[in-house]
Amino acid sequence: MEHTFTANIKAILYNKFGNDADEIFKNSRLIQYINLKTRSANKGSKARSSFANLYAIYVIIEDYIAQGFEGKSDYSKYSGAAFVNLFTRQRELPFGNKLQNHALNNRMNSEFQKYFPSSEIIPILRNLETNRYWINENLLKIKIVKTEYNLASVIIEIIDEYSKTKQDAFQRFIKVCEELQEIESSRPERVVEFISSLLAPNIDARLFEIVSYSILKFYYHDQPIFWGFEIDNLTKDNLRLYKTGRTNANDGGIDFVMQPLGRFFQVTETLDFKKYFLDIDKIQKFPITFVIKSDETIGDLLSKIKANANKIYLVTAIIEKYMACIEEIINIPILKQCFSNTIESGYLNNILNEVITQSKVEFNYTETEELDDVE
Repeated sequence: MEHTFTANIKAILYNKFGNDADEIFKNSRLIQYINLKTRSANKGSKARSSFANLYAIYVIIEDYIAQGFEGKSDYSKYSGAAFVNLFTRQRELPFGNKLQNHALNNRMNSEFQKYFPSSEIIPILRNLETNRYWINENLLKIKIVKTEYNLASVIIEIIDEYSKTKQDAFQRFIKVCEELQEIESSRPERVVEFISSLLAPNIDARLFEIVSYSILKFYYHDQPIFWGFEIDNLTKDNLRLYKTGRTNANDGGIDFVMQPLGRFFQVTETLDFKKYFLDIDKIQKFPITFVIKSDETIGDLLSKIKANANKIYLVTAIIEKYMACIEEIINIPILKQCFSNTIESGYLNNILNEVITQSKVEFNYTETEELDDVE
């Protein structure tokens, strides 16, 4: 398949390999995989970035080059790259500061096999006993007619270009937000339109979590609650929603926490019941609200989760116990209604400010002038 960023890939290949570039593009499965994973490059900040698997390839190939194996034939004798070095390097790369170990350990290989089921070659090789990693050199070397090329350096260049393109997209996103801050009082409809556009099934998962939190924070803000230990000595308090950490973080399945009720919220985009049940297990079957990146009705979402569970669990009591832990489901239509209510309460500017604050934290942007320094 070809998309907007495919032209960038082909330009890099042509600059490196000349007239053999098209054949390399067509015949290299690793290049084809990278082409599939970079579809979101020019779709702006609203599209999923897919850095985890790309960076798993990147850091191992970077080690391959650093050890001097590009163009040599003795890579088979290499003791392998240490996991801790690869993992640390992943988190140093743009947008990589919160990546987990899943891509290095299995996810990248599994996805590659999904795209190329007939291939017996997997990209990442590892020794579980020594925790050492190698790139499968068969995927780096490709022969066109009588000439053999090594793709290591060009793959690094392609992923670097993709990263730069995505950084540019997020810079533009922050810039648009800050421009909207300036006109919020005179043209609030522009701000409403912009935030509403972020409530869609196809936007980046991180942005969806950020805008969901920003809306729900001010939606609950004015809702009072009376609580206390004695009926004649109650405290009046407003509901407060807190974000517990970075998006997609390995934090035990809790994205937002509400005080003083102690409600838990988890943001997700999947309908795989295993993910829901795993989150419920992580918090010892404590009630949890799921914020789902979907336009489907609440009834349909619950029915699909339960129907999928029924295919695996044959005991109704087990399924019902898990389903009872789903305290509430908040889908995109509900979020839009919450957004409408917060606008009526006068919180439009607060929500925009929160989106900007959370986005800068998420994407490691702190001040506007720093955005121009990102390479």
